[in-house]
Amino acid sequence: MADFPALRISLYSALAIFSIVLLGLAGARIHYTTHLSPDDPLNHGSDFYDPIVAELIATSSLAILWSWFIIHCIHKRHENRFISTFLGEFIGLFVLWLMYLVGAAIATTFWGNLAFCQVFIQCRTLTALVAFAWMNFIIMTFIFIVDIAFVVANGGLREPLHGRWDPRASHYGGTNRTSTRPNSY
Repeated sequence: MADFPALRISLYSALAIFSIVLLGLAGARIHYTTHLSPDDPLNHGSDFYDPIVAELIATSSLAILWSWFIIHCIHKRHENRFISTFLGEFIGLFVLWLMYLVGAAIATTFWGNLAFCQVFIQCRTLTALVAFAWMNFIIMTFIFIVDIAFVVANGGLREPLHGRWDPRASHYGGTNRTSTRPNSY
């Protein structure tokens, strides 16, 4: 699986890019709802904000930082005990995955069918916001599947997450090394 690091970097790059787009869409929604004109029919012109949009802003921000950290760890072969192991990645990825699931599900409940108002920019913004929340959730699910397949195939749950470890050169290599060389050397 020589392309495993490249595949993971590509998936995390897509996650970072889509999270940046989602952050922009959520920011646009927050700006709109907190700066309503008095004659706006939405909420009778009273400013408000959607708590789920704030949650998506927080989730997107964390996903961007997490993606950059994981890309750095994979690219530089960073080994920093727990946080840069597959187990640490699974824990961080699960938290973000769960946050995206909750955010996308609640946003879909509120704005899942806005076909009646697609002539308005705010309805199109909300539709795109829901779509990008689900796309981020799907990308993270795919990252989970790829990582689990690699860990199961190689037994590397506590190994460095860059996926290119050499037990003889890594801090993670066990002390019970068996050599295939004969003892006559």
